[in-house]
Amino acid sequence: MRAFIFPGQGSQAVGMGGGLADASPVARAVFEEVDEALGQNLFRLMREGPADDLTLTENAQPAIMANAIATLRVFEQEGGIRLADKADFVAGHSLGEYTALCAAGAIDLATTARLLRLRGRAMQAAVPVGEGAMAALLGADVGMAQKIADAAAEGQVCTVANDNDPGQVVLSGAREAIERAIALAKDMGARRAVSLPVSAPFHCPLMQPAADAMHAALADARIEAPLVPVYANVTAAPVSDPDAIRTHLVEQVTGRVRWRESVLAMHDAGVWLFVEFGAKVLGAMVKRTVPDAGTNSVITMDDVEALVKEI
Repeated sequence: MRAFIFPGQGSQAVGMGGGLADASPVARAVFEEVDEALGQNLFRLMREGPADDLTLTENAQPAIMANAIATLRVFEQEGGIRLADKADFVAGHSLGEYTALCAAGAIDLATTARLLRLRGRAMQAAVPVGEGAMAALLGADVGMAQKIADAAAEGQVCTVANDNDPGQVVLSGAREAIERAIALAKDMGARRAVSLPVSAPFHCPLMQPAADAMHAALADARIEAPLVPVYANVTAAPVSDPDAIRTHLVEQVTGRVRWRESVLAMHDAGVWLFVEFGAKVLGAMVKRTVPDAGTNSVITMDDVEALVKEI
């Protein structure tokens, strides 16, 4: 069994998608459709920068999605196949869950782009710049991370935001609490704690205003049953019902990204190969979680052609 997986924020880079667009009209069509949906030349920003503008949450989220969907569609076109013929499940990390839903036909491309633009803006606006922060704990499992978060909170928000793999957990919350967590981490058993260069404290209760905005937007969005089940971040379980998908996407804004558990659940369900589209980020997390699983990252035309032959 195979799972197609899609990256989250942080995988953006100036130049992304450029080679694919030069080589394939299918990729160009994806970027053009996203540009039209947003009323913005996002692809020019992806290709030329500046990096600071591309990194803005409201640009990075639809850009990462567009790049991954373009890669997937080129793969489908080159191989003359449909996703449902080669993937048993799809999943994505944070915003990547929207990409997974688009890939599986649950949300159309234009709607996905608009939802991610709104999500990025709402998440940025939820907490004034400088009042929130995130930190990665390396060499810490989720149990240790929770203890560090609890010790650092002191009445402020400090929670586990991303359970990425057995040795990488991300905390999110009020800046002062995250700074305390970084100071406490090594003494409490973590190998290292690193402040993340983010503009808002994602996946924690401080994001509630953004969750409210997404609740309103998703209520009006057309969502179909996906071609294959999607593993939801907040449950680490497959979902196909459109109303449940809406609920989980709202919960995801403030809730934990249970990526490690999702990978384990997919592996337990029989997945032996995880194929990441658009970046090379999630494969390492998969291997640290399930060392015997196969991984593949598809970014360039050469990658696409190799995967077509392999699959």
